[in-house]
Amino acid sequence: MTTSRHIDALEKGEISFSRESRDPRMKLEQYIAMQVKAKRTQQGLKITDVARIAGLSQGMVSKIENAQVSTSLETLSRLCDAIGLPISQLFSSYDHPTGNAQLTKAGEGKEVVRRGTDKGHTYQLLNTQRGKKSSYEPFLITMDDASEVFPTFSHPGQEFIYILKGQILYRHGNQLFEMGPGDSLAFDAEVPHGPEELREVPLQLLSFILYDDK
Repeated sequence: MTTSRHIDALEKGEISFSRESRDPRMKLEQYIAMQVKAKRTQQGLKITDVARIAGLSQGMVSKIENAQVSTSLETLSRLCDAIGLPISQLFSSYDHPTGNAQLTKAGEGKEVVRRGTDKGHTYQLLNTQRGKKSSYEPFLITMDDASEVFPTFSHPGQEFIYILKGQILYRHGNQLFEMGPGDSLAFDAEVPHGPEELREVPLQLLSFILYDDK
C-alpha cells in the first residue's frame, strides 16, 4: 500500500487499528506510536509541549505514543504538525519488512562442545541462521595453551576465519599460513585444517562456517 493509499484508507476508515489484529506485520497503531515518539524525542519536545502545540490532551498524546488508542486522521495530522513530521513521511516505511535480525550481546554467546574442546579450545556460538539455500554458524574461538598439540578438522561447508588477537601458524591441507590480528583465511572446510602452532597466546579468532542446504 502506497503512502497516499494509507492516507485515503485512514480517511475512509478502511485501516483497522484493532489490537486484536493477527496481521504478522507491525500493527499500524504500534508503527505510528514508534514514529511519533522517535520524532518528538529527536525534536527535544516533552509530551506537555506537543499537547499544547497540537491542542490535544496530554493523555491523548501519551496514549497514541503507547499504541493504546485509535486516532482519526485529523488528530494525527495535528500531532504530526506539532512535532514537524509530514504525515506522508509518517507512512513512508510502514510496508517495509521488519526482518529477523538476531542480536547477541558481548559475552552472551552459547558455549558449545566441539572436537577441539578437550584440547583447550573454547567455542562460543554467536548465532545461527537458516535460509532457503544455506545456513551458517559463527563462532568466537579462544585458545590459551601454546604447548598444546591440536587436532585437524574436516567437515562440510566453506569456512572463513579472522584473527582478533594473538599469533598462529594455521594449516589447510599441505599449506601453512602465518596469521596475526586482522588476518583472515577462507577455505574449503572438507580439506583437513586447524592450528599448527600457537605463536602468541591467548589467541582469539572468529570462525564463520557456511553450509549448503541440500
